[in-house]
Amino acid sequence: MSTTAKPAPEIPLSPSAAKLRLLKRLRCTLRYEKKAWAAGAVMVAGVDEVGRGSLFGPVVAAAVILDRDYRIRGLRDSKLLLAERREVLAPRIREHAIAWAVAAVDAARIDQINIYHASRLAMREAVKRLQPAPDHLLIDAVRLDCDFPQNAIIHGDALSASIAAASILAKVERDRIMCEWDAVFPEYGLASHKGYSTPQHLAALREFGPTPLHRLSFAPVWNAPEQVVMEFDPDCDATA
Repeated sequence: MSTTAKPAPEIPLSPSAAKLRLLKRLRCTLRYEKKAWAAGAVMVAGVDEVGRGSLFGPVVAAAVILDRDYRIRGLRDSKLLLAERREVLAPRIREHAIAWAVAAVDAARIDQINIYHASRLAMREAVKRLQPAPDHLLIDAVRLDCDFPQNAIIHGDALSASIAAASILAKVERDRIMCEWDAVFPEYGLASHKGYSTPQHLAALREFGPTPLHRLSFAPVWNAPEQVVMEFDPDCDATA
């Protein structure tokens, strides 16, 4: 008597893994840009931020106005790209975009106004720095307090080429900042995990406590035992 083996039960995906699977299925196109252009907009800016979930350092935002006559191939949500690919695409975006800008809100401000408002503040500042100014905004998931017509697009960085370009510039800039701070605080491994809540980072927080650049309002940080104090040479010229 033969028996048919039962298939192994499917292991449920974690929320982050399920989201990543969804994002990989989405197509990044100029669909939303074309709608804005057809409605009369000329300078359509994609806006996005990175670093909301990090325990260390700033949240960084970027805004990008793509040239409708020049297609930058390979634009995708920065989370779906290898770091090497982001480093290739970022200079292409900066070179061929009509305008681009980045802005950051530091950890102290994040602790003061919370990460949601800090993210929106960084995005507004990036938009303000665009020259020429935009006349329509495409934003990943949120609306900004500004006078420009705008569309908040869920999973916008995986659907809109302009938002994807902004996510890439923001990610490359924030990764650069994290690598610079890694030289100051090498025991935390910032260059590898970029300040996010990895086992390595949590272990360093338990052993050394948070630095002044950690987000003290985030639970894994304020649960850490003590704070690292940065020492400065009083004879050092800070403007040098």
